[in-house]
Amino acid sequence: MFALPPLFLGFLVALGIGLLIGIDRERKKGEGPARHAAGLRTFTLAALLGAVAIVAGGELLLAAVALGVVAFAGLSYWRARASDPGLTTETALVLVTLLGGLAIREPAFAAGLGVVVAVLLAARSALHRFVLAVLTDQEIRSLLVFAAATLVVLPLLPNHAIGPYGALNLHTIWIVVILVMAVSALGYIAVRLVGARYGLPLTGLAAGFISSIATIGSMGARARKDPQLLLPAVAGAVLSSIATTVQLAILVAATSLETLRAFYLPLIFSGAAALLYGGVFTLWALRHTAEDHEPPGSAFSVGTAFAFAAVLAIVLLVAAAAQDWFGEAGVLVAAASAGFADTHSAAVSVAALVEEKRITASLAVIPILAAITTNTITKMIFAVSTGGRGFALYVIPGLLLLVAAAWAGAFIAGPLHF
Repeated sequence: MFALPPLFLGFLVALGIGLLIGIDRERKKGEGPARHAAGLRTFTLAALLGAVAIVAGGELLLAAVALGVVAFAGLSYWRARASDPGLTTETALVLVTLLGGLAIREPAFAAGLGVVVAVLLAARSALHRFVLAVLTDQEIRSLLVFAAATLVVLPLLPNHAIGPYGALNLHTIWIVVILVMAVSALGYIAVRLVGARYGLPLTGLAAGFISSIATIGSMGARARKDPQLLLPAVAGAVLSSIATTVQLAILVAATSLETLRAFYLPLIFSGAAALLYGGVFTLWALRHTAEDHEPPGSAFSVGTAFAFAAVLAIVLLVAAAAQDWFGEAGVLVAAASAGFADTHSAAVSVAALVEEKRITASLAVIPILAAITTNTITKMIFAVSTGGRGFALYVIPGLLLLVAAAWAGAFIAGPLHF
């Protein structure tokens, strides 16, 4: 296959970056004495200048060139500050120079950044309108809280087991807090975009691939905060189990196809039950939920997320204590204990034992079912603790139906052994 020489490719990318960003700046340059100094030709030349600098003199020459561009951009801003106090064009000019240099060393990365910069510049009106007219003050505060939880707090937490029985990992538990806030925010955004009747069920189905437990917790919090969203929140909570079933099938298949063949009927029955029950509540929500209902001002509740993490920590401690009391009695106790926190890890562990020929596929069915059952108990606890009685009365029967369907599928598939 024909490939461009690296140097030629770098200069070609630099040229493309300059042209792409320069076209946008040319359109916004204006006319007459008050027009901006930099347009299509200036940005293209700046990108090529950065590329030539890095080839001819390396990082030192590129830094000197960039400082020169900064000086010229400063003079341009000083001349035009009365009519246009913004620094966008001047900053973009300096950035394009640096991207031209980067294109020689990392052409793919530089090209991607160039496209991002061009999109940001072209979307000026839409971004301004979104920030000033669409986002509320409460939503901005929620965004800042989420950013702090993700980018500040999470890296500071220890990522190792602590506490009684070594059952708690603060890093993992905080990830759950972030997931709860993220799922709740996704539901909030979906409600704003398409309304509660469609938004929450769709969010529940999609967010179930992240964490069904977190989804049920966030849906419960949404229903408790706004009782008018009860039906679509229940639909989203139950539909999240479909994603859990699909994920479980994929992970088990990737670990041991023999285990999947022994367990496919429980998965099909459970998924069908979730689809049926969640579908009924989705149709019910479509008929009875106000179409023009607006979400409350906050995208998520920090208190609910912390409460969720506290309950999860308690469940993990209880599960670890139970496993410690029973010792290494077998796969069943281990899988059931792990299932309180996560079905997937328990199922994959059991499937790995089958793949390693330590147990047979028929013996793997009951431990995986036990993990699904204990995980359902955790989901029911969160349905009660986050959503209250009304939410739990609708969600818990659906969860029990899913478990019963899984066990029924196992009995239909053949006699159970352990």
